[in-house]
Amino acid sequence: MASTESAESQESSEDDTKRKFREALERKKSKSASGSAHTDIGAKQPRAHGPLESRREFRRKSG
Repeated sequence: MASTESAESQESSEDDTKRKFREALERKKSKSASGSAHTDIGAKQPRAHGPLESRREFRRKSG
């Protein structure tokens, strides 16, 4: 009988651990679900990589 009691207590501790992890996951999901949809942002930036005038032209030395 002692072996069945220890097996039951081990299963209950595993169930308790799984329950705690599920609760933590639910809290994490509820935090991320409350984020905004970013609908207040306007159009994309017209030039994503900066002005073309500032790009440097590299030339090989001739001598």
